[in-house]
Amino acid sequence: MKKCLLLISVLFLTSFAWAQSNKEEIDLVQAAFGRDKKAVVADFVKPSPAQKDAFWKLYDEYETQRKALGRERITILKQYADHYFDFTPEQADAWTKSVIALQKKTDDLINSYYGKVKAISDGIVATQFYQIEYYILGTIRMKILQNVPFLVKPTK
Repeated sequence: MKKCLLLISVLFLTSFAWAQSNKEEIDLVQAAFGRDKKAVVADFVKPSPAQKDAFWKLYDEYETQRKALGRERITILKQYADHYFDFTPEQADAWTKSVIALQKKTDDLINSYYGKVKAISDGIVATQFYQIEYYILGTIRMKILQNVPFLVKPTK
């Protein structure tokens, strides 16, 4: 019964999120941190006045790419919810590989922008960017994992 309730909540979450993926992502960040993601980043990442404009321009570019990956995450969650009761072993394997590939793309994006931020600022600002992005990402991943039931083998 508990698994059914969890699945229903995942189905609701993913169907809602599918329709409003950016809003859902914003809601996740606000639920975790109580405010907008950019405000969280601004509280933690401290470029100098000379670096500030370049940093925020680069950050907005990064966010555009990160949000595209967020939409992929919602699509993957929706696939999980849609097939939870009837995943074949091959579908489960393909789904897991898509999760792994998305995590790699996300990690590669953050790593790439670490270098770009460092190039327009310094190692401190770049490290602050890296730390806060991974902290936020880890928090969001944990919130998702807490609400997604483990896959069970279908009974025949």
